[in-house]
Amino acid sequence: MLSKIIREVEFSAVRSQGPGGQNVNKVSSAVHLRFDIQRSSLPQAVKERLLQLQDQRITKDGVVVIKAQSSRSRDQNKAEALQRLEALIAEATFTHPPRRPTKPTFASKQRRLEGKSLRSSIKSSRGKVMS
Repeated sequence: MLSKIIREVEFSAVRSQGPGGQNVNKVSSAVHLRFDIQRSSLPQAVKERLLQLQDQRITKDGVVVIKAQSSRSRDQNKAEALQRLEALIAEATFTHPPRRPTKPTFASKQRRLEGKSLRSSIKSSRGKVMS
């Protein structure tokens, strides 16, 4: 699945922020990954779930923008950005199994009622002491 998506991803190199000495001012080692959800080859259901995600990396136009700059190597930053995109898509493809409503068993109801009556008898035995 990732091999299909790589063709639909657009990379651009930008200058990285943070420490790095003069290297940070000269080399564009950070990577911006852009992935247009609407134009992608993902199934329609996955596209809809991706667009519904409340994620700051997804723009109003439906484009995922991921910036990777943790490494000084552009290739490593590219790989990291692709991993983040893959994780985002995996999050959208996962669906929870439907919940089956269950009822308490007869024995559990009996235990609950016994506990209530025991507590009731303890409380009713408390009272004012007659002198």
